[in-house]
Amino acid sequence: MRVARWLNLALLVVLPVAWFAPLLRAGFLPFFDLDSISVISGLQALWQKDVALALLVTFFALFAPYVKTLGLALVQFDLASPRVLPLLRGLGRLAMADIFLIALYIVLAKGVGLGRIETAWGLYLFTGCILLSLALSHIGRKDR
Repeated sequence: MRVARWLNLALLVVLPVAWFAPLLRAGFLPFFDLDSISVISGLQALWQKDVALALLVTFFALFAPYVKTLGLALVQFDLASPRVLPLLRGLGRLAMADIFLIALYIVLAKGVGLGRIETAWGLYLFTGCILLSLALSHIGRKDR
């Protein structure tokens, strides 16, 4: 349980790093340079185009995983009741929706064939953070 606490606290630092890390590199044609896209840069572009969708993605990508991690830390350090664990697990599942959307966009864009998309290390970091967070919430359930 002690390791789970420290891993969860580490997520509070690593999640913001993952938001700024490059998720993918995209370019219109194969011979042009590829632009790096992160969660934050994608959200910035989305806020200019569609505010409602930007709010939804902001919730899935930023608020759901961070609030879930904070809530789990509070439970682990006995500052919140274990009764909030089902709610926290739900937030973790919502955070996973963002990963699936990113993967879907990559597959769709590659299928069109007009541009070039390459996954970057930030996608793996962000996915790893969300999966670790989900695993830690299940470890917490077994200990209680």
